[in-house]
Amino acid sequence: MMTKSECRKLMKQLVQEHAECLPRLSQKALTALQRNAHFEAARTVLLFHSLNDEVDTHAFLCEVARRKRVFLPVVRGEAMFMAEFLPDEPACRGRFGIEEPQTPLYHGAIDVAVVPGVAFSAAGHRLGRGRGYYDRFLAQCACYKIGLCFSFQCLDAIPAEPHDIMMDEVITD
Repeated sequence: MMTKSECRKLMKQLVQEHAECLPRLSQKALTALQRNAHFEAARTVLLFHSLNDEVDTHAFLCEVARRKRVFLPVVRGEAMFMAEFLPDEPACRGRFGIEEPQTPLYHGAIDVAVVPGVAFSAAGHRLGRGRGYYDRFLAQCACYKIGLCFSFQCLDAIPAEPHDIMMDEVITD
């Protein structure tokens, strides 16, 4: 099995090789997400403002916010929280250059968390960027967890540690 570092290196290479296809693959993955029974039934969802190597969620956020309450991650220090995404409200770049809502932090329940990752296994293991923000957050979140990625980001196995939070399901293009 590859190490986490080797997995991240391979995924970076694969994203570059598939760069031309990413918009089409993003649309396919988002269509699959919208058709997911758990996502369809959810009234409150945690999504993410995508980076260049992730399924592009930018327009999708606005679309979903018309029919569900959408929350996005907000990083404060070493902890991740969530704040409501409102399409007409200004956002600002957070600690890692990711857009974050400026609405008050939300500490209530959510139905579904849609989570990005560098890679996922079919069993639901997730390889993140190595800082543990999502793992610490999801450990305290009693919701259905969906990993969202490109199909080339799915591996047979990913190195996992006891604190790594597994996904209930992984959705790809």
